[in-house]
Amino acid sequence: MKERTKLLLIILVFLACCYVPWSHPNIRQAGLEAFMMLQEYAREHVLTCLIPAFFIAGAIAVFVSQASVLKYFGASAKKILSYSVASISGSVLAVCSCTVLPLFAGIYTRGAGIGPATAFLYSGPAINVLAIVLTARILGWQMGLARAIGAIFFAIITGTFLFLFSSSYIPTSQSMSLSLPQLESCQRS
Repeated sequence: MKERTKLLLIILVFLACCYVPWSHPNIRQAGLEAFMMLQEYAREHVLTCLIPAFFIAGAIAVFVSQASVLKYFGASAKKILSYSVASISGSVLAVCSCTVLPLFAGIYTRGAGIGPATAFLYSGPAINVLAIVLTARILGWQMGLARAIGAIFFAIITGTFLFLFSSSYIPTSQSMSLSLPQLESCQRS
């Protein structure tokens, strides 16, 4: 964002704070409702969904070896294997679209390619068992099956397109590595 845009945004916020009729009952009620909705979101969504997702992502980073991530999702893995595993691995997790982001970041920073990681990101919320069962119960088993097949198919397509059209892709294992100078051994004379 340009400095001029930032300054204009600050001025607009300042003017809004100065000239909004805060004493009007509708404005006060709207502000109160906004903070009550924020509180509900923090209590029900962040604590029950995002915090466990961060713990799962941390567990992936700690307990899942980089070699196993590279074996299934890395650049040297077979594309059919990596995209199929990535597109169906969301079925074991009951995650929504925002709680899959830390999991995506966990496998991506462990060395997964951008294509398989994106396939996992796309399919995670769409193919989890709860979503498939709920779709099948409400709309029929045909729609549940169509949702599962469609989620897998479009996850593979999305991951493949992102891999093919991502010109700025640098494998995470190379971009995250530190280059430290070689230390010379010190000898006492």
